[in-house]
Amino acid sequence: MTSPATVDEEAVLAEIGGALRAVLDDLEFEDTPITRETRFVEDLDLESIDLVTLTSELRGRYGDRVDFPAWFASLELSEIIGLTVGQLADYIVGRLR
Repeated sequence: MTSPATVDEEAVLAEIGGALRAVLDDLEFEDTPITRETRFVEDLDLESIDLVTLTSELRGRYGDRVDFPAWFASLELSEIIGLTVGQLADYIVGRLR
């Protein structure tokens, strides 16, 4: 688990990329770069179950300090559909600091 002293955006982006690859291991997206602008739905074709699996994977990495269900519940459907890797990273970094 990442400690607050070592939290930085690049490390979190790398963690999200690793979690995505673990969740989407059956899809061919090895050559797809994961950037702050990458959208979960439009760019990676994630479905709601994939987002649940991703957040479960990330919860295993970050623990209870990052409350994904509460965060997703605070978002409108259009915000979830347009959600980017950068927005998720910002949320994680903010919760860990």
